[in-house]
Amino acid sequence: MNTAELLLELYGRVPPLVHDAVEGLDADQLHWQPAPQTNTIGWLVWHLTRVEDHHIAEIIDAPQLWASSDWAASFGLEPDPTNTGYGHTPDDVLAVRPTGAEAVIGYLEAVDERARSVLGAIDDGALDRIVDRRWDPPVTLGVRLVSIADDCLQHAGQAAYVRGLLPT
Repeated sequence: MNTAELLLELYGRVPPLVHDAVEGLDADQLHWQPAPQTNTIGWLVWHLTRVEDHHIAEIIDAPQLWASSDWAASFGLEPDPTNTGYGHTPDDVLAVRPTGAEAVIGYLEAVDERARSVLGAIDDGALDRIVDRRWDPPVTLGVRLVSIADDCLQHAGQAAYVRGLLPT
């Protein structure tokens, strides 16, 4: 297995987890909180997708799909490319209101398609390229890709957990 195949395998695990967490849910279920000031399924999946979209766009020096397409309207938000969910207050979490599972899955699938095209072209030599000098030490492509996958998998698992708590 080469680097690209490994990354495609890793990132390929996210969409099925998200599908299982959101399929069949309506807007109210996606916006349900298990307790006050907790994350909703819709917010968790929106956030993981926003982070992947933001970071992959930065890696390839291209506009984010969020800001260059019509996804924001499906979540009740503006297409602000800086809004990824980091630092969100409880009110900010509740402002993320996907219209339904189709919006969440559609945005994820668009971001995943772009990410997979990038991942499929990566070789070992590319992993040491510095992609973010705002940190000390600077972040390499390899570290960033692991960070994205880690964030996505954690939040997909959290969304599945919250789904299990939904009232029947």
